Amino acid sequence: MTWIRPLGAHAERPCTLVVCRGCCCGDPRKNPGSDHAGQLARLREAAAASGGRLAVRTSDCLGPCAQANVIVVQPTTEARRRGARAVWFGWALDDTATDEIIAWAESGGPGATPLPATLDLHRIDPPAPKPPANTGRRPRRGR
Repeated sequence: MTWIRPLGAHAERPCTLVVCRGCCCGDPRKNPGSDHAGQLARLREAAAASGGRLAVRTSDCLGPCAQANVIVVQPTTEARRRGARAVWFGWALDDTATDEIIAWAESGGPGATPLPATLDLHRIDPPAPKPPANTGRRPRRGR
């Protein structure tokens, strides 16, 4: 079992890799030639060896299922303060894509290191925000 230290609301956060492992990403039926478990293990090994500079999380579903496997690289707290935002990658199915994502994140990731041209080919747009759920209430009428 791996111990995961919870991050406080005001704690400095490392560059974080959010790995989709929902309905399509990580599913060998959708992309049978990819080693999905091996990819996640390599990302976790890189985080463990980083001395706290990297973290890895998994998500049930990040949304762009047609572009599986999806990995989001979130900037460090400091880079976010300077305006950096998360970068989304799709079709991260092979060792080369995994190696490039790890190398870029280890070098600082968003806001710290320019995105390599080879990774730019994997860059995707995040899904559009979903509208708020209908609560079942009728709208209030003006009085």
